[in-house]
Amino acid sequence: MDINTDTHTQHISQQFNAELEEVRNSLLAMGGLVEKQVSDAVRALIDADSELAKQVRKNDDQINSMELTIDEECARILARRQPAASDLRLVIACSKMSTDLERVGDEAAKIAGHAIELTEEGEAPKGYIETRHIGARVRRMVQESLTAFARFDTEMALRVAQEDKSVDLEYKSAMRELVTFMMEDPRSITRVLNIMWVLRSLERIGDHARNIAEHVIYLVKGTDVRHIGLKRMKEEVLEK
Repeated sequence: MDINTDTHTQHISQQFNAELEEVRNSLLAMGGLVEKQVSDAVRALIDADSELAKQVRKNDDQINSMELTIDEECARILARRQPAASDLRLVIACSKMSTDLERVGDEAAKIAGHAIELTEEGEAPKGYIETRHIGARVRRMVQESLTAFARFDTEMALRVAQEDKSVDLEYKSAMRELVTFMMEDPRSITRVLNIMWVLRSLERIGDHARNIAEHVIYLVKGTDVRHIGLKRMKEEVLEK
């Protein structure tokens, strides 16, 4: 029985598209859970909710598992389909984004750990307002980087990268204030250090959100913008 070449090619193409869509959806599902982890970890700290913090730490195993699954899906597509051009960039971007999302999950788990310590030791006397504010900003960065990926929206991705610079400045300002406070009140050092580690994790989450945004720009534009600076990144994004 002869196989119609056009029909066979169309079937393979449809199957390939379905595989690409599956890995894309897997990444977005992972991103949704990671975003919730960040939100829950900060809430657990602010509300002194040790049970919620424990749940965040427990959910980290699921995020790790999702990263492995996405990596396996990407490796299988590369081996079987040998994609080119934009399809290849999609597979590479998904693999790299899953790594960044897994690391965001790790940072959320660290925040949850500090939340548990502060619940046991007593609240820190300073730093919660900064934690709430920076936490909200980086959670939004994660959300918007994933939305940019879902929509292939490079301008939204650029805004995420630009926001990271503002978060870095706010983080440094908060750290200076906390160091000054500890020098004035040495009794608070242990508890304030927990807040400082939380802020450090939040700053890193912002970095990973920026990484995801940069992968989106690479995916859509075909240009690696990881080390070119915001000015040149903007030029790449706005170039038609």
